[in-house]
Amino acid sequence: MSGEMQSPASISALLKAFEGCEVLVLGDVMLDRFVYGSASRISPEAPIPILAISHQAQMPGGAGNVVRNILSLGGRARLVSVIGEDAEGREISRLFEELKGLTPHLVTSVGRPTTVKTRFVADGQQLLRSDAEATHMLQPETADRLLAAYKEALGKADIVILSDYAKGVLSDHVLENAIRLAKAKGLPVIADPKSADFSRYRGVTLLTPNRKEMIAASGLPCGSNAEVETAARSVLASAGLEALLVTRSEAGMSLVTEASAHHIAAEAKEVFDVSGAGDSVIAALSLSHAAGADLATAARIANLAGSIAVSKSGTAAVTRDELEGALHSLEIDRLEDKICGLDATLERVSNWRARGLKVGFTNGCFDLVHPGHISLLSQARGECDRLIVGLNTDDSIRRLKGEGRPVTGENARAIVLAGLADVSLVVPFAEDTPLRLIEAIRPDVLTKGADYTIETVVGADLVQAYGGRVHLAELKAGFSTTRTIQKLLQDKEKQAEKS
Repeated sequence: MSGEMQSPASISALLKAFEGCEVLVLGDVMLDRFVYGSASRISPEAPIPILAISHQAQMPGGAGNVVRNILSLGGRARLVSVIGEDAEGREISRLFEELKGLTPHLVTSVGRPTTVKTRFVADGQQLLRSDAEATHMLQPETADRLLAAYKEALGKADIVILSDYAKGVLSDHVLENAIRLAKAKGLPVIADPKSADFSRYRGVTLLTPNRKEMIAASGLPCGSNAEVETAARSVLASAGLEALLVTRSEAGMSLVTEASAHHIAAEAKEVFDVSGAGDSVIAALSLSHAAGADLATAARIANLAGSIAVSKSGTAAVTRDELEGALHSLEIDRLEDKICGLDATLERVSNWRARGLKVGFTNGCFDLVHPGHISLLSQARGECDRLIVGLNTDDSIRRLKGEGRPVTGENARAIVLAGLADVSLVVPFAEDTPLRLIEAIRPDVLTKGADYTIETVVGADLVQAYGGRVHLAELKAGFSTTRTIQKLLQDKEKQAEKS
């Protein structure tokens, strides 16, 4: 299923509440360097481009970038991590001193170099990344100093982020104790994993693997929404986790617990640079949850923060103003974008398929939308990445249902459907059946209610002929538009008799 975003007014209040939240981040900090220039020549020494350097920049990366995003979103942060006794470690310390709202707790490890990632960028395109790092686990004495600093920092925290970049800071010993200490204080813990063994994070409130990590941990495919749910639930109990937020790149995100699932479509309109987008996601997610949002709402805000991050160059931080502006624009744009004709639909479908997304289709009159409709749409969305709803026009319904129908005009019906998170597009059609739409769209999955049989579903033979699938959704008992209208008329007649 998919939960709805809160109203713009409540979202604004939530974002304002970020100012009162303090996030404790424990994990691998590093120095991110960017070397920019242009590449117009090929080296005579080897078949590689020559980068003519124009300028360079550096900033805190890894857990440091999580902190940068927390601060730019309006929150406060404490960072517990390890740096080397070297120039890069001193540079990280200097950069942190410039960040208002941050209290760093940095443990220096003699003989362990500070992790440095250097990205070489030519004309906006990343050519190469070089990593200077040590990834072995911390020495026991260093780990003990780290945990002591963490325990001290817990006193003022509202939520904990474990930012694991597999650079050795979050060893099994450190993880186990960090989670235990946070839970003893009743603090929620959100962890970004780098290990395929999710049981290492046992006890966290939420784990945020990407699709590749989810596949590695579960050994199951994670293509469609239904597959992600199955994979996530296969590891929830065995790993001792409360919830999983699976980040799926162009397919969005899926928040899965034992009892529910929320699938959130990606919002990015243009991807410029994915560097650090996950840090923006976990920062917005944690601040939202610390400010009082449930995990589903927090995940939707985090999803939008990630879409802003990938539209920027480098490991850029997302600001609260950007997030609030995007949230308000989303409310305005989404409904208009989701109602379109067949030509625009086919263009969208082509783009989705180019990104490897599975397209689903269902149809109906949707006159007086009721819980049965919501259940049908939720099940249909669970079978695909993008759901298209064919909507009978007013004239089409009159021919099918008779005079007096529809009760609600097609524009209003389309807007109601477009306002549902499960629905990707609404396409009105004037014919008696949606066969023309099905022939043109060629959906991967065609969904109708279980009051049909596969033989009686319009377009089923066509879909099956090209390798698609027909899904019969379970019906929610007790709901019918016709019965609802009849009851309203009966109630009106009884009222008239009384008067």
